Amino acid sequence: MKMFNIPMHNQEMTEAAAAHEKSLEQLTEQLTSCNVFDPEDFQRYHVKRGLRNSDGTGVLAGLTNVCNVHGYVLDEGEKSPIDGQLVYRGVDVTELVRGCIAENRFGYEECVWLLLFGSLPTRAQLDSLRDVLAYYRELPEGFIEDMILRAPCKDIMNKLASSVLALYAYDENPDDTSIKNVLRQSLQLIARMPQIMVASYQVKRRYFDHKSMYVHSPKQEHSMAETILRTMRSNKSFEEEEAHLLDLCLVLHAEHGGGNNSTFVTRAVSSSGSDTYSAIAAGIGALKGPKHGGANLKVIEMLHAIEEGVDNWEDDSQVKDFLYKLVSKEAGDRSGLIYGMGHAVYTKSDPRAVILKENAMKLAGRKGYEAQFRLLDAVERLTPEILAERKGGDKLICANVDLYSGLVYEMLGIPVELNTPIFAVARMAGWCAHRIEEIATGGRIMRPAYKAMSSPKAYVPLSER
Repeated sequence: MKMFNIPMHNQEMTEAAAAHEKSLEQLTEQLTSCNVFDPEDFQRYHVKRGLRNSDGTGVLAGLTNVCNVHGYVLDEGEKSPIDGQLVYRGVDVTELVRGCIAENRFGYEECVWLLLFGSLPTRAQLDSLRDVLAYYRELPEGFIEDMILRAPCKDIMNKLASSVLALYAYDENPDDTSIKNVLRQSLQLIARMPQIMVASYQVKRRYFDHKSMYVHSPKQEHSMAETILRTMRSNKSFEEEEAHLLDLCLVLHAEHGGGNNSTFVTRAVSSSGSDTYSAIAAGIGALKGPKHGGANLKVIEMLHAIEEGVDNWEDDSQVKDFLYKLVSKEAGDRSGLIYGMGHAVYTKSDPRAVILKENAMKLAGRKGYEAQFRLLDAVERLTPEILAERKGGDKLICANVDLYSGLVYEMLGIPVELNTPIFAVARMAGWCAHRIEEIATGGRIMRPAYKAMSSPKAYVPLSER
């Protein structure tokens, strides 16, 4: 006997939806009630929330040679602020950037070598790495069609993560965690991510935005930054100055120490013995969060709110009044946050923000973005005073790289949907370096403890509940 589904009338559908919504609200209340703790319990049991010590420093969880993020010195147990330093394998990134600018060359590939192999490459080594990355840049046959075109996604970060996981199926030796095999996988991921990112965006643009889609093949001789700009733009053209500024962004985002959230997640998954694709996909998921890499999107939202809410961007008093509204949750996203300000380690300055701001201003004039940069500069200058008045104390607060990176990407014509994905593309080098270090020296699965707070309860048969 053939059965048919009888469609519900609109009224029945409305009543069913209302009943479902009421049930969901009740379940939410019950779920919330069993997941709340007394804030004093965290102090009572000496819980280091966020894996932070009481002074805000990170809990020491391991050793690393990959990177050092330096923002203060401890003097008799107290923090003494210093100008921030970002050091890749012992080399100050500020010096690395200066060297690349002085010689008018791209630096990201040099960072890849430095982070993976521990020293600055010779010209022959750098040329060899570029050849390897160009060779690995080609995606597996049918990958774009099968994994990206047929499964459009609104959020490019999620598509990056799912695409990385999908590459597992195209790898003939995916679970081998020997250093040689993981190095091969790492170089392939670093080389392939720009094309996956751009293809994911083009499919999203066609499917969800109903706009033209174009998929360009990369050129072997191009740097990572040139590849991104060429494949992203419909006419495949870009200015050399644009490519160098994007390359600078990639260099500054390539790595940021083992304690940042996404790198820690990558190392934690790696410590379990899992495969490279699982570990890197987990890092991408962590980076997406607005408290981490996704913060650059929040800065752009905040900037547009300031632009609309302030009549004269050059008037510090007007800008300051609006910043007070942000802190008071009366404007912006009502979070009470001034995005792009403050950092867990840097106190006086974030070297990435300093370098990016200095170099971006050179192009901003030609691109018509000087006013916006001056507005962000006002945010950087005025925020410490506002927070000191509101919260008290004399804690130093500086701009972080997110304050300027989003506007730089906008100036380069990069869609806002790619702000955080570009961060992920750059950070692939750091994640892979840390994964290899964890495999080589970690030795133990990461397994922090949680204090159990539930009280004993007797089991009651279902019929008696």
